[in-house]
Amino acid sequence: MSFRPTENTSSASKLALEIKGISKAYGRFPALKDVSLQAHDKEFLALLGPSGSGKTTLLRVLAGLEEPDAGEVRFGGEDFLSLPVRERKVGMVFQHYALFRHMTVVQNIAFGLTVRKRAEKPSKSEIKDRVEHLLQLVQLEGLDKRFPSQLSGGQRQRVALALALAIEPRMLLLDEPFGALDAQVRRELRRWLRELHDRAGVTTVFVTHDQEEALDLADRVAILKDGELVQLGTPNEVYEHPKTPFVFDFLGQACRMAGVVEGGRLRVADWESEAPKGAPQGPVEVFFRPDEVAFAPADGTGLAAEVFGISQRGPDVRIDCRIGGEPMELQAHGPSLPPGVATGLSVRIKPLRPKVYATG
Repeated sequence: MSFRPTENTSSASKLALEIKGISKAYGRFPALKDVSLQAHDKEFLALLGPSGSGKTTLLRVLAGLEEPDAGEVRFGGEDFLSLPVRERKVGMVFQHYALFRHMTVVQNIAFGLTVRKRAEKPSKSEIKDRVEHLLQLVQLEGLDKRFPSQLSGGQRQRVALALALAIEPRMLLLDEPFGALDAQVRRELRRWLRELHDRAGVTTVFVTHDQEEALDLADRVAILKDGELVQLGTPNEVYEHPKTPFVFDFLGQACRMAGVVEGGRLRVADWESEAPKGAPQGPVEVFFRPDEVAFAPADGTGLAAEVFGISQRGPDVRIDCRIGGEPMELQAHGPSLPPGVATGLSVRIKPLRPKVYATG
């Protein structure tokens, strides 16, 4: 899995967005519980979590579509929640495009400028220049006279992004913008979106439930669960150092086993090793990635495993085995199988980088 390079988000960087103690409930259901986080100027921040985690509710609070029950939001030091929606200068892009079907590409992009109050409305020539610039920015030159129905899904989402950028927003909010697109188009557009963000120079908050998307795009990732912020960090930080079993499990395929830590030693089933630094004492849950294991013959060291299935696709090999009677899917990278691994044989496997968490 690849991550974006670590960006400069030190305390010396200029803070743009400050969210403090935001809570929101719908009846008796708490959608957000005392959420606090910050985003730096021109930072790309991803809000990541499963359905119901509160990420879209938080985005709607920023957009002015929801009013929180408690907490405050500041942008550039200004009380953001006290501003009318129009004055927040926020551009928002939804999953389902939200384009005007009866308008051409040009008319859609220009809409936010043409409906401004007379005193704030740019001249016709300024609007024309701005739209032409945005068409180049989102790489839609030559499609200006088409209607949304004449565009592909990816092209329509580019128009939606240009429409959001036309008002020169202080902050760009993206709510699952690629959710309606197929996997190949999603991959192509997310590379393009990151380049667009860097060229536009705007603070961006991006909601997604797609872990790969968040880790690939964002400068930092805020992981939410049941309305609470559980971890915030760079893509590499949250993936390499997950604070909780939930974060480890949510950010990629995971193998999970019960274990015990005593006297600096970790014991899992019939395997014992030195406990990871800082591991809690007593009963623990042990997590490791299915492709971060070493294989050894049955008379070697490690967890005893019985191989009952092998599936190879190109250089990637899926190894189905039973460890302690429980089925587990492991992975290896070819082109050849690890020594001694074959269907029906017993082997030993050793987790290379286990993470250990206190039980409960």
